[in-house]
Amino acid sequence: MPAAPMNSSPGGTPGAKATYTSALVLLASLFFMWGFITVINNTLLPHLRSVFELNYTQTTLIESVWFIAYFFASIPSAKLIERIGYQRSLVVGLVVMAAGALGMTLAASLPSYGVTLFMLFVIASGITLLQVAANPYVTVIGPPETGSSRLNLVQAFNSLGTTLAPLFAGYLILGRSKGGTAQGEVALTQAERLADAQSVILPYVLVAIVLVVLAVIIARFPLPAMGQATSRVAREERRNHSLWRHRNLVFGVPAIFIYLIAEIGVANLFINFASQPDIANITHEQASRYLALLWGGMMVGRFAGSFIMQKVPAEMVLAAFSIGAFIVMLGATFLSGPAAMWSLILVGLFHSIMFPTIFSLGIKGLGPLTEEGSGLLIMAIAGGALVVVQGWLADRYGLQASFLLTAACELYILFYAVWGSRVTEDLSAASAGSTFE
Repeated sequence: MPAAPMNSSPGGTPGAKATYTSALVLLASLFFMWGFITVINNTLLPHLRSVFELNYTQTTLIESVWFIAYFFASIPSAKLIERIGYQRSLVVGLVVMAAGALGMTLAASLPSYGVTLFMLFVIASGITLLQVAANPYVTVIGPPETGSSRLNLVQAFNSLGTTLAPLFAGYLILGRSKGGTAQGEVALTQAERLADAQSVILPYVLVAIVLVVLAVIIARFPLPAMGQATSRVAREERRNHSLWRHRNLVFGVPAIFIYLIAEIGVANLFINFASQPDIANITHEQASRYLALLWGGMMVGRFAGSFIMQKVPAEMVLAAFSIGAFIVMLGATFLSGPAAMWSLILVGLFHSIMFPTIFSLGIKGLGPLTEEGSGLLIMAIAGGALVVVQGWLADRYGLQASFLLTAACELYILFYAVWGSRVTEDLSAASAGSTFE
């Protein structure tokens, strides 16, 4: 990335200099952190399932509450960014996340299913603010033609966080709990459920400390500010254009929504799936290590995708990966034993480039409407809330059969790559002079 010096943003030291590269490094740390915290849920869900004696529908409802936050917090986040700026908004998001992490220690002390849901909603609201600020920021921080490559690169660090989180939570939560170390699912006594619930206190205290430290660093860092050319355009100018005339955005919003159903369903049900006697017959703690491989595949795929998309059109890469994802999901559904588990692990590799590629294709050619389009795409992350549908399917038809829903999601992504992502009206010339000042 070109190392061109910038003026610092509001909240940084006046006259301080920063580079595109240093800004991307700092943003990559944010992507890492929210990926890390999000995937702690994948080990938290089977843990809470045993602590509160939940069925699959109730278990996936926990993750649904997490993603509902994206729907409710996206518009307030955009308005907050407009009011106080990108840098201060990043700091606020980190502080909100830290408050929610500390609140999880209260939920564990009680223990309370309701308080747990609320605190996870708070953490997710903070992440939403980071997402609304950071994704479009990365997309416009450099040349528009390499936006997909750049977003895949920083999303690879998000995947690094998602790869390490199962190991961290598997050791500190599942590894220190009766339910996590038992072979298969066991009924816990009241005392054992209380002890297991309190095993989440230490990891969330550690997470809260890291978030506060990162907030202090962000507040003091001379992050480049978006120049006037990239700020919200005048109301009169926007009135001349319509978001709904852009096919790539109109079909991109449901593509993000549907993709999140697939990604979150696979990740949240993986540990329960792998630990079944007819699949891998392992403990939840052991399954968390294999979950790290699934997220590791996403990291590898994003680094590879960032390189490939410098030479191959992003929509072609997206089509190829969606076909691969569809095939391995059929394997996870109809195979048995370790083969089914490894098929589910492989879907991480094929899911890797989907979110950043759909996002960058969705805002391609929007020009002065990029800000509004980005907001709609971030709001579509709420699709992860519909993972509760897969929980219902698992309760009614079996966990393995529920992955047919994921396979159907991959087909829509293929449709978007082949046809839905085509730009029908290119307004990028309207903001050709956009840069950082």
